Amino acid sequence: MAETIGLVLEGGGMRAVYTAGVLECLMEHDLYFPYNIGVSAGACMGASYLSRQAGRNLTVNVDYVSDPRYISWSNLWKKREMFGMDFIFDEIPNRLVPFDYGAFEASAERYVVGTTDCETGESVYYERGEPGFDLLTLLRASSSLPFIARIVEFGGRKLLDGGLSDPIPLRKAEKDGNARNILILTRNESYRKSPNRMAWMVRRAYGNYPKLVETMLRRHEVYNETLAYIAEQERRGAAFIIRPTETLSVGRMERDPKKLGALYEQGYEDAKRTLPELKAWMG
Repeated sequence: MAETIGLVLEGGGMRAVYTAGVLECLMEHDLYFPYNIGVSAGACMGASYLSRQAGRNLTVNVDYVSDPRYISWSNLWKKREMFGMDFIFDEIPNRLVPFDYGAFEASAERYVVGTTDCETGESVYYERGEPGFDLLTLLRASSSLPFIARIVEFGGRKLLDGGLSDPIPLRKAEKDGNARNILILTRNESYRKSPNRMAWMVRRAYGNYPKLVETMLRRHEVYNETLAYIAEQERRGAAFIIRPTETLSVGRMERDPKKLGALYEQGYEDAKRTLPELKAWMG
């Protein structure tokens, strides 16, 4: 495989179960890429993909989603977190559905997690192998959505969801030396993000971080411009896109296992159907 092919994983909360289905298919066909980057839930799915743990993403994100410790209003009332971050980033990987840290560390592929710095409003990326890299803390930070999760302090920075500043980190993948990239997206092709209708709430909640507020209020512009850039790279043959082909019925905080299971299968089937074209594109 060409050394310049990267894999870029969008976030999207529970919509990233689609990504899990795609990655499951890639695992079954022993398809791995030299460089992998993800934000938020995409980074989480990518970790189990690189640890070669078939079925783990399905178990964690579908079988456990009905557990109130995973996602519930009671979490928000008690801990100011809609998602149970301790449950997801400690109890599950260390006890309930053990993450294979050894296999993850032994994998040869590069792995990068994107986060957002609250002080600067800019993206901060962390790569496995760098001094102090802490997988679970960084996944928690990259997945910490404003309003429903707390700011995560790490390495002297205050971090939130990586998708705020760089929702689909294609340019970072290119900057890191990948001339061609495969993107797994979690929105239908026609989707475009609308302006934030709660700007006053953003300013009130995060007024101590004016750069973050600016980033959050410009998020729709960045997202839509990124989609335009991705489309151009696809036309040039520099990007290969896998995205949901059927209309999404799953939201960021979906709790219905049947809907999530169907989305997982959609991802798997989309990837399976796309494999011949993908392999031809890879050369």
